[in-house]
Amino acid sequence: MARQAAVENPHLSVVVLVYNEVDSVEPLHRELMGVLETLGTSFEVVYIDDGSSDGSTERLSALASRDGRVRVVSFRRNFGQTAAVQAGIDHSRGAVLVFLDGDMQNDPHDIPHLLEKIDEGYDVVSGWRRDRHDAPSRVIPSRIANWVIARVTGVRLSDFGCTLKAYRREVIEGMKLYGEMHRFIPVYSAVVGARITEIPVNHRPRTYGRSKYSLSRTSRVALDLITVKLLGSYSTKPMYFFGFTAFAVWAVALVLANVVIAQKVLPPYVYAHDNPLLLLSVVLFIVGMQCILMGLLAELSIRTYHESQQKPTYVVREVIERSSPHQRGVTDGRQAVRAR
Repeated sequence: MARQAAVENPHLSVVVLVYNEVDSVEPLHRELMGVLETLGTSFEVVYIDDGSSDGSTERLSALASRDGRVRVVSFRRNFGQTAAVQAGIDHSRGAVLVFLDGDMQNDPHDIPHLLEKIDEGYDVVSGWRRDRHDAPSRVIPSRIANWVIARVTGVRLSDFGCTLKAYRREVIEGMKLYGEMHRFIPVYSAVVGARITEIPVNHRPRTYGRSKYSLSRTSRVALDLITVKLLGSYSTKPMYFFGFTAFAVWAVALVLANVVIAQKVLPPYVYAHDNPLLLLSVVLFIVGMQCILMGLLAELSIRTYHESQQKPTYVVREVIERSSPHQRGVTDGRQAVRAR
């Protein structure tokens, strides 16, 4: 087969996450290329090999050797899905990125539908596995997690865990992902003002290999959700979070102190040193003070973070302005010189 030339700056990058999927690599690639070649746009396919040990790496290498539009990024060991997604962002070149799993449960024929929504002006298009073909032990915890994430973050998606998503590069390029935070990319995108939508996608039964999912992910996702919520809502004003917490704790401490006083002066005249509510009130007051001090430390850290790296506290979508007559004349003159 003739080797296809690589495109230096393709419009579309399809990032496929692979971990021990030796049997599905070639059929997925054939199906994927058949879909992409009908799109009428430049593209590349970037396979992220997450430390496979079953021969997937060799089969991916063979695909890359035959087609210049295919690239393989192979990890030294298994670093996890979040690291694979981060590598896909770092090593792809397209203006639009589409992610999908290498187990063939995501349908490549849904990619044109995702791109249609991107063309409508959306920045993030999330796949929704409405008819999901997985065991109930996976589906039920996933639905609960999706419901909790949507309510906590305010991003109303039905399926945060579906890998099949499309992004404009400019909304995700500067992200740094850790832990299990790949599923929270739409949340990070919402923080910078991205336009987000979701569409139902085909989810196919697994025919090759076995699932790498385990219930141990649930606790990690819960902890990452707390991190995402704090970073998303209070990344530039951490004192608000710690300060409001301190005020709430102090309010409870004040109520308990008044109860102690009331029990002292009213029957049955409970002595303060025998009243456990007094100790609880003092402890809560100290906790409130610690929250204020933690807020001050967090403010110092955040300001050091932004100012030392010259990171802005805002994100600009575009700048719209009307050119002055002088500027238009200069521009027209340059165009005239080029025309000669």
